[in-house]
Amino acid sequence: MSRPPHTHIRSFVLRQGRVSNAQQRCYDTLMPQYGIPYSAQPLDLAQAFGRTAPGILEIGFGMGETSAAIAQTHPQNDYLAIEVHTPGVGSLLKQIGEMNLANIRIIQHDAVEVLRDMLPDNVLDGVHIFFPDPWHKSRHNKRRLIQAPFIAQLVQKLKPGGYIHVATDWQDYAEQVLAVLSAEPLLENTAADYAPRPAYRPLTKFEQRGLRLGHGVWDLVFRRKSS
Repeated sequence: MSRPPHTHIRSFVLRQGRVSNAQQRCYDTLMPQYGIPYSAQPLDLAQAFGRTAPGILEIGFGMGETSAAIAQTHPQNDYLAIEVHTPGVGSLLKQIGEMNLANIRIIQHDAVEVLRDMLPDNVLDGVHIFFPDPWHKSRHNKRRLIQAPFIAQLVQKLKPGGYIHVATDWQDYAEQVLAVLSAEPLLENTAADYAPRPAYRPLTKFEQRGLRLGHGVWDLVFRRKSS
């Protein structure tokens, strides 16, 4: 039986971004190997990656530079990367090919539906959500990804001791994320409020430029309680 159309608020807009020839070529040749089609049935991560290893979910990887860099420097982990925009998927696939990365798989679909339909409970060791769309106009704030119902769903997918790491360069969004994560009873903050940037998260060119201009970046790292 097919599922009804989505009923949740979309946290993204499908933009008609230009796909370069190289991105399209990598999409066509590598997506069959590294892509996982969306399907409303549980995903076996060990089967998808061909091994048993710590599993990290990356939601909204943009053009994939950070995802590729983290996967390259942490080959002991497997990274399930979710993105809806084809140029970004093609870009990450290009980097996977160039860097010969075996520990990334991509799902091109709405992360909320992937969580709901594909990920069993207690399966993830960590979640990365780096620079989600801030929907900075107040009337659009309801479209932000980090909301209490989403976090309640996400935390169920974490193993006890697993972490959620959110980074944003919008202070009011950082304050909202801190409030939402702090209110989730199954989570505990690893810092007093905002965390130092963990060494595994590289600085992006955009972030470096912002820091030079005096812009702030806020990292939040919460863990699922063990009991």
